[in-house]
Amino acid sequence: MIMGEDRFYIVNERSLPEIFKKVIEVKENIELGNAKDISEAIKLVGISRSTYYKYKDDVFPMAQDMQSKKVTLILLMTHKSGTLSKVLDCIAFYKGNILTINQDIPINLSANVTVTIDISHMEKSVSQLAARLNSLPNVRSVKLLAAE
Repeated sequence: MIMGEDRFYIVNERSLPEIFKKVIEVKENIELGNAKDISEAIKLVGISRSTYYKYKDDVFPMAQDMQSKKVTLILLMTHKSGTLSKVLDCIAFYKGNILTINQDIPINLSANVTVTIDISHMEKSVSQLAARLNSLPNVRSVKLLAAE
């Protein structure tokens, strides 16, 4: 292990000390608008300001449904004019934000396209987006490569 390298663990909530749960609750109260600021949120939860600041950068919830912030999809598309444009329009319609696009040179009239998408503002699921992309003309297949 490299000196100074952070190590992370996934721990079941029931194993966490109560203080970690309260720090996460403070963050959630602020994010959800249940509290207007940190002072109000810590009063709601019942911890001190110093305790919150001690742990706030070290304790994070993991989404139960594994809803990611970024996904990478691989699409196999027929090499026809406008196909990629329709794919990008579809992603935008679902409120996905394109981070990267890589397109291979078409071989035998087909090209692989790898798209990384910020999905934090999407109102539909990744599987719904993939199904819609797969139904577009000239899109042969859509596969999930990675999710963060």
